[in-house]
Amino acid sequence: MTVAIVDTTVVIHLYRHYPPARSWFGSLSQPVGITPITWMEVMYGAGSKAKQSVCKALLGQFDLIHLTSADQDWAMQQMEQFRLSHGIAFSDCFIASVAHRLQLPLYTHNLKDMTPLLGSRAIKPYA
Repeated sequence: MTVAIVDTTVVIHLYRHYPPARSWFGSLSQPVGITPITWMEVMYGAGSKAKQSVCKALLGQFDLIHLTSADQDWAMQQMEQFRLSHGIAFSDCFIASVAHRLQLPLYTHNLKDMTPLLGSRAIKPYA
C-alpha cells in the first residue's frame, strides 16, 4: 500500500543522483507513488532515447496512482483559487489532488506551490 506521493522535483533529484535524495529514497521501507503527471513531466524532460530508458526504469520503482474524476474536479477548483494569487501551475494542482484524495503526504521540494494546496501534507523530505 502506497504511503506517500512523490513529486516531480524529488524524482528529478533521484535521476540526477543527488546524494541526499538517493539516501532518503534508499531508507524508505514502504512503497511510495507518483501520478501520471509526474511520469509525463519526467519523461518529457528526457532529451534522448537513452535518457528516456533511464527515466522509465526510475519511474518503474514507484506505484503509479491514477487520477479520478473527483481529483480532476478538485484540481480545477484549486487552479481557480490559487492560480492568480500564488502562480500555481495546473500540473501541481493535479499532482496534489491525489495526495489530497488519499490524505497522504506529498514529498516535494516545491513547498511554495504545494503548501497552499496541501498544507502540512506537503513535506520536504531532505535538504
